[in-house]
Amino acid sequence: MAKLNSGIYGPISGKLGNLTGGVWKGIPYVRENKPRQYKGERSPARIANEKKMATVNNWLVPFHPFISVGYLHMAAQQTTVSAAFSQVYNTVFSGTYPDLRIAPENMVISKGKLPMVLNPVISFPSENTVTITWSKNSRKGTKYNDQLLVVLYDRENQLADGFIGGVNRSAETYTYKFNDYLIGKSLDIYMGITSIDRKKISNSQYLGRLNP
Repeated sequence: MAKLNSGIYGPISGKLGNLTGGVWKGIPYVRENKPRQYKGERSPARIANEKKMATVNNWLVPFHPFISVGYLHMAAQQTTVSAAFSQVYNTVFSGTYPDLRIAPENMVISKGKLPMVLNPVISFPSENTVTITWSKNSRKGTKYNDQLLVVLYDRENQLADGFIGGVNRSAETYTYKFNDYLIGKSLDIYMGITSIDRKKISNSQYLGRLNP
């Protein structure tokens, strides 16, 4: 695929002979329309890699609403999901398909340079709520109204709940009522921080696994 920065009439859009042009994430491109060719059977290694990629993609689905914000600044000329995929492919997943090992504690839901809060602690005050306490951390570059990004993940059923925004760094405690489908489940908890305008984002932190 070739990139077309400019032309007499601007970037090509649509089909032109055996070429197709368009714009992806602000980048004009032109590609040749070639019939897909299959050269013999796929090797076991290639099949295993494709299966692993599919497994990682499926595993990321519950996290999509959160990584769409958490990876905003990592998605240069790619989608936030692609940026997250690159991050977790070899950190959360190891081994060869079908013998994949998954380490949810290595999941990163956000990446950036905004200073994280300090000493976050989690607890279950009731069957359908989780309480998080922390120290606000007033380092240079932070603001009192930086917003929490929190994910609660049920690894057994591959379900997630959580929130982005609405809770300030300065609050230092928050109790969240989560969806009933997570009641009675062991939950992996992840937390990050984003500025209110989303121009700054922190590296997320794994807060541990809470058992009901």
